[in-house]
Amino acid sequence: MSMPIEPVKAELAAGALGAAYADADALGVADSPARALWRAFRKDRLAMLGLYVLLASIVVALLGKLLTGFWVVFDPATVRLPDKLLPPLSAASSAIGKDLLPPFHYYPFGTDELGRNVFARMLQGAFVSLSVGIVAVSISLGIGVTVGGLAGFYGQRRLGPISVDSLLMRFTDVVLCFPTFFLILTVVALLPPSIYNIMIVIGITSWMSTARFVRAECLALREQDFITAAIALGLPTWRVLFRHMIPNAMAPVLVSATINVAHAILTESALSFLGFGVRPPYATWGNILADGRSYIFDAPWLFLIPGSAILVVVLAFNLVGEGLRDALNPKLRKRVG
Repeated sequence: MSMPIEPVKAELAAGALGAAYADADALGVADSPARALWRAFRKDRLAMLGLYVLLASIVVALLGKLLTGFWVVFDPATVRLPDKLLPPLSAASSAIGKDLLPPFHYYPFGTDELGRNVFARMLQGAFVSLSVGIVAVSISLGIGVTVGGLAGFYGQRRLGPISVDSLLMRFTDVVLCFPTFFLILTVVALLPPSIYNIMIVIGITSWMSTARFVRAECLALREQDFITAAIALGLPTWRVLFRHMIPNAMAPVLVSATINVAHAILTESALSFLGFGVRPPYATWGNILADGRSYIFDAPWLFLIPGSAILVVVLAFNLVGEGLRDALNPKLRKRVG
């Protein structure tokens, strides 16, 4: 027969339980991993500034694709020779036809040597440059995560006289020995000029650091109890690897990915500057910068505007990467804020 609980004792027990939950919430114990990550990340003001800049850049890139591709409001390819090399905020001249007039009859970023609207070209270039960076890093992540996961999980298995780990990591070391940028230049020079070739080439030459990160994490996770339990339960190998190990090894990979996007944008800009990148009619920040190198003194806005855009976006990616590194590492969280 159950004994009735006195109301006073029940209230005390409820109060103690509520205080315990309050203390747990105050200490961050009740937070999910995602909320704890966001709480640590938003304390870093520079990382939040970088995040806001990246979000604004993505919005500008999407608007640029819409307004220069699907619904052409700003035409980046229209040539207006009477209005060539006009400075920023210049009005369109009366020498061009009405069908060639820019929106609002103004050039916010001026014009280039052919009279093309630099603002329209920057809008188009934002989408192309960010797309190259994001797609290239996605390709490198796919290759790096697969190679690193296989090396970390099957490391002790042998293929003849050599283990799987040694085979994959020595192959990674060999690829690392090649000068990456010159390898990209060679491949791009041999392949037909295409934006898709640029994405693929940058992606398949930048996966090595990701593979090393994933391998190191998988080697540590392989000895954890939950991995041992999953193997003992008879789960398929692919499920243990891709469902339990790799998701828990992605923290350093995310940090590396944000920095690699910045590196991919810089690589594409350098290739376009040298004439091996994305070809016309597509505009990228790199080839806009290359077009302006002959007019450094006559039209400095032709290299200052795209150069500043590259600087800001690359810096924003680096700030977000540093913020993620601090937020994902408990030892570094005390430094944030």
